[in-house]
Formats: sequence, C-alpha cells, structure tokens
Amino acid sequence: MAKSQPLRAQPLIAVRDVLASSVWYCCLLGLQALGHTDETTHGSVYNRLSRGGNLILQLHSWDDENHPNLVDADRAPVGHDVLLWFELDDFNAAIDQARALGAEVVLEPHVNRGPDHREMWLRDPDGYLVVIAIPDGEAGTR
Repeated sequence: MAKSQPLRAQPLIAVRDVLASSVWYCCLLGLQALGHTDETTHGSVYNRLSRGGNLILQLHSWDDENHPNLVDADRAPVGHDVLLWFELDDFNAAIDQARALGAEVVLEPHVNRGPDHREMWLRDPDGYLVVIAIPDGEAGTR
C-alpha cells in the first residue's frame, strides 16, 4: 500500500471584489496574498491567501472566466449553508482585527462547550459567515 499524502483543504469562494476581500481576510487572519494585488492584473479576478507557506483561502470574482458555479451572484443567497471556519492561536488579536475592520458580528466571542473552545461568528464583506476559533480544549472549562 502506498504511503498516503497529506490532505489539504483549499476552499475557494466567489466574491464581488477580490482586492477588497483579500485585504479583509489578510487583516483578519494575518494572511499574505500570493497573487497580484492591483486592478491592472489578474489579482482583481483571482487571488490566493496563505500563512506560513500554507494555502488558506482562494478568492475568485463572480462572473469572470465562465467557471461553473462562479456565475450569477444574485441567483442564490451568498454562502447559503457555508461557514468558513478558521482555527487560530491568537484569538484576541483576531477579535481586535474584526472590530477594527467593522465586521458585522453575528455571535460575540463565547465558549462553545462541545469542543471546549472560544469562537466568534462574523460576516465578511460579501455576506459569508466566518467563524474564528481557538483550538479545541483551549477554553479550559472541562
């Protein structure tokens, strides 16, 4: 049996403004944009965001390049049944960044007793539900 390779999720979401969303996620999560970050390049259509050499999130503009499911932004509610969940170590810094960005807070920071961690639920500029959380067990309530 061949040795299995690591599996890495590389989610891609469609957004109305790739450049603005790139800035928002980079500020919130301390990410780096891997692609171009100006209007004259492909960076206004697609960008990849990373941290520590790992791809975290891909952003693609609606209705560009005719990719399936990345067309007709008004066809359905953005992000219906999708939660973008990010685990990070510096939860307090992410809370501060969320507030500085003026992010819509859906659920204030709280302890989720199931995984015994703290989490905060937000909306990104396109309306996607974003959850930031510390690692399981870190709330210390067990």
